[in-house]
Amino acid sequence: MDKIPDLPNIQPDLLDLPTPDKLLPTGDLNHPPRILMLYGSLRERSFSRFLTWEAARILEHFGADVKIFDPTELPMVGSVPETHPKVVELRELCLWSEGQVWCSPERHGAVTAVMKNQIDWIPLEMGAIRPSQGRTLAVMQVCGGSQSFNVVNTLRLLGRWMRMFTIPNQSSVPMAYKEFDDAGRMRPSGYYDRVVDVMEELFKMTLLLRGRSDYLTDRYSERNERARKAIDRQIEKL
Repeated sequence: MDKIPDLPNIQPDLLDLPTPDKLLPTGDLNHPPRILMLYGSLRERSFSRFLTWEAARILEHFGADVKIFDPTELPMVGSVPETHPKVVELRELCLWSEGQVWCSPERHGAVTAVMKNQIDWIPLEMGAIRPSQGRTLAVMQVCGGSQSFNVVNTLRLLGRWMRMFTIPNQSSVPMAYKEFDDAGRMRPSGYYDRVVDVMEELFKMTLLLRGRSDYLTDRYSERNERARKAIDRQIEKL
């Protein structure tokens, strides 16, 4: 194929020209949106777990199929083989999901070790499969004091690194001990309304992107790399 004028560095046969028809959803979509939720605390009265449960109730009302991973007994990354039951459970849930919610307390200005450990156990690649790529993501945090955005900003960075579509909206709940009753239910407030906003946006974006994420994450650079490797393999056979 002839080179593209003014774009001599591009391989024309590997360059996709996006059209609306290519964005039509594909695959089996006759199931509710599948949402995996992760939280970052093991405390008995864990406000990140309470907020996760509260968000899960909202998502289930919208019609989502929600699964919440319990990080208790998940070993530190690298300390056990990848065949450990909790590691297998987490990775299978990640593959099952179409969208995710990550919720962590803020500790020393950052996400907790419990939260980061879960994310670190999710590999960018498992053979030809990318467990997190193309999933939607919503991020939330709880604060012991005044409102902060350190955690949600970090979770956004991690979501981008994991090749996920992180929605614009987010939730940060300050002085979380005031926002939940003795039963762990969130009290009515503007912070609760924001959680509703975030889950509503996540649900909409998951509906919009599922069945399209494979096409949206198909990259020219990766097609070009696969083509070069295929040529190298052919040369090795000569």
